[in-house]
Amino acid sequence: MKAVVFDTHNYDRAALLQANEGRHHALTFLEPRLDETTAKLAEGHEAVIVFVNDHLEAPTLAVLAKVGVRLIALRCAGHNNLDLAAAHRLGLRAVHVPSYAPHAVAEHVFALLLSIIRHVPRAHDRVRDGNFSVEGLVGFNLHGKSFGIVGLGQIGRAVATIAHGFGCRLLAYEPTPQPTDLPISFMALEELLVVSDIVSLHAPLTPQTHHMIDGPRLALLRPGAVLINTSRGGLIDTAALVAALKAGRLGGVGLDVYEEEESVFYRDLSDRILSDDLLARLLTFRNVLVTSHMGFLTREALAEIADTTLASLSDCQAGRPLAHEIMA
Repeated sequence: MKAVVFDTHNYDRAALLQANEGRHHALTFLEPRLDETTAKLAEGHEAVIVFVNDHLEAPTLAVLAKVGVRLIALRCAGHNNLDLAAAHRLGLRAVHVPSYAPHAVAEHVFALLLSIIRHVPRAHDRVRDGNFSVEGLVGFNLHGKSFGIVGLGQIGRAVATIAHGFGCRLLAYEPTPQPTDLPISFMALEELLVVSDIVSLHAPLTPQTHHMIDGPRLALLRPGAVLINTSRGGLIDTAALVAALKAGRLGGVGLDVYEEEESVFYRDLSDRILSDDLLARLLTFRNVLVTSHMGFLTREALAEIADTTLASLSDCQAGRPLAHEIMA
């Protein structure tokens, strides 16, 4: 199948080319993101392979349908950037990667968390400057702390397993809880926020979950609590988060996602002035650690994403059912 890959980085190309060995799809790699103005570059291709920051609104989809595309393959789990109703109306089918190495994201949660609570970035900067003082770097143990998980899907369960290994008390908010062997106490979101020392977000972004962590809910967090978000930036009201940080209520914040990340993440802006005032303000807080949506970025996860994506292309080409088709 002829497919064009939008928003391509070197690691995408390498993983997809390796997964394509033996499959023989004709892949064209493009750096630009997909939107209404770049969609015409898909002409002559049957499929587009896209990522989280590509624009899949109705105008873009209309161009894709016009130039002959029939399959949209998202190389990610989330599909809140896709107008599914418009896709169906235009006769476009869509697939995604519903799960890929959930341990990659779960482990990144603890990379952020441990770096924050043990002041690793500050300690590293001091030593690089020849300052070996540890004054002001007192952290706290994870063992015995209440660990609140918002969303207990595959990644949330992987986080729970790791937190259990640290000796944390496990709490979870999940609208449709599934049986688990872990000692998890399920509770309402507000109750979880009140009693948790650490809160880690793993909910999908929907109209119902947009800004689920807003000013009133941030105010429920106990003083010194740590908030981690490796899911979707829109789960947090960033302006309210900045206000909570300014008030000194939070012990730390770790973000691998940001609600306006599209204009900054995955780009080298080191020679420019950062124009996003909220993000710039976040980066001034010593107890805030931001990474550029890289929780998935492991060799294992990239290989699984590429393999699942190209398997969907093969199934579509052969007329087989699409195991990972997005229906609703």
